[in-house]
Amino acid sequence: MPTFAGGIHPPDKKELSESKPITALKAPARVVVLLRQHIGAPAKACVAIGDEVKIGTVIGTPEGFVSSPVHSSVSGKVIAIGEFPTAMGRPAEAVVIENDGKEEWVPLKDEPNFMELPPAGIKERIKAAGIVGMGGAAFPTAVKLSPPKEKPVDVVILNGAECEPYLTADHRLMLEKSKEVVDGLRLIMRTLGVKKGFIGIEDNKPDAIEAMKKAASAHADVEVCPLQVKYPQGAEKMLIKAVSGREVPPRALPMDVGVVVQNIGTTYAVYEAVRYGKPLIERVVTVTGEGIREPKNLMARIGTLVSSLIEACGGFSNNTAKVISGGPMMGFAISSLDVPVTKGTSGILVLPEEGLFHADEYKPCIRCSRCVDICPMGLRPGQLSVLAEKGHYEDAKANNLFDCFECGSCAFVCPSKRPIVQLIRLAKSMVKP
Repeated sequence: MPTFAGGIHPPDKKELSESKPITALKAPARVVVLLRQHIGAPAKACVAIGDEVKIGTVIGTPEGFVSSPVHSSVSGKVIAIGEFPTAMGRPAEAVVIENDGKEEWVPLKDEPNFMELPPAGIKERIKAAGIVGMGGAAFPTAVKLSPPKEKPVDVVILNGAECEPYLTADHRLMLEKSKEVVDGLRLIMRTLGVKKGFIGIEDNKPDAIEAMKKAASAHADVEVCPLQVKYPQGAEKMLIKAVSGREVPPRALPMDVGVVVQNIGTTYAVYEAVRYGKPLIERVVTVTGEGIREPKNLMARIGTLVSSLIEACGGFSNNTAKVISGGPMMGFAISSLDVPVTKGTSGILVLPEEGLFHADEYKPCIRCSRCVDICPMGLRPGQLSVLAEKGHYEDAKANNLFDCFECGSCAFVCPSKRPIVQLIRLAKSMVKP
């Protein structure tokens, strides 16, 4: 079965939430909508305190080519504009809206013949809807679908691997919205002028594979590819290698080998934007882990606080110790439950004290090379962590520091329990790419 070199097999823990259908979470009384929810320039607030808004009202306009608009996820009144905490720990500007409970939408432009729209028209609707990569990177989708002429794209791959342990949001979308996801893929292919699309799904989701094959059966240009279960199978470069056999060179982009990769959630949002004119104002968030009473897959409004998600899942169990935005491998521990859901929030993971490792307990590198053996990028993570620990950041850069995409596989296998990823992030913050 197709896969890539390296990788690990952590317990996937998906049984906690994979059978839980997507449930719509009631809109909260107040949302905190961050204006920086994407890679690139943050959106600029275009509303003022006291303004009345509806669901879908643009409250942040894009600033620059690599940027994306931000919309209100509730109807009501703007009550504050200022800096608020984020999952990364750094404050960012946000618009706070008090929900009036009326659920009034801005007028949406329905398009029954959406599959006949010209590529430029599809791209414009995607851009206007504020769609970004929803797998975590949050790169503006309209920009991703605008490759330069000298880099023609001939393959689109949907990332249905969802290899991060615990998370099941994409799994549920593939089961419950399979036709819409396939239509979203075909819209992306039409935009790029691509004749072949693939959907890569790890083999631990046989029901999703079956559902997507059924939805794609009427389209000869769409192929579902079962993949070997291995982390990080869902990373772009690993997925491209497994599905197409093409290798993305170091520091290069997928478009350099003629490929565009899109997340399942992003593709569903593309369908809704092009078909109904719906902006990205909500997303599926998996709330799971042994520290939560009732794991769920919630359709949550952008700007909903994590505390509301926790409450909707019955609250914490008695031994809860850590809350993570994202999954256990690439997520970030959050220090406050007042962090809002963003377009890139794929999951909220709640873990108990049992099994947690505390960073002050790590030991020196013993040069066992386990991290070298499993690194999917062929790097020497242990050496990079030592260089970072000693402050030799330029030396780390010279050893391909920026080829690391921080999957965490190295830290998972390290017998000394070194915070390898955190040290690599430190080095990256100290030098220019």
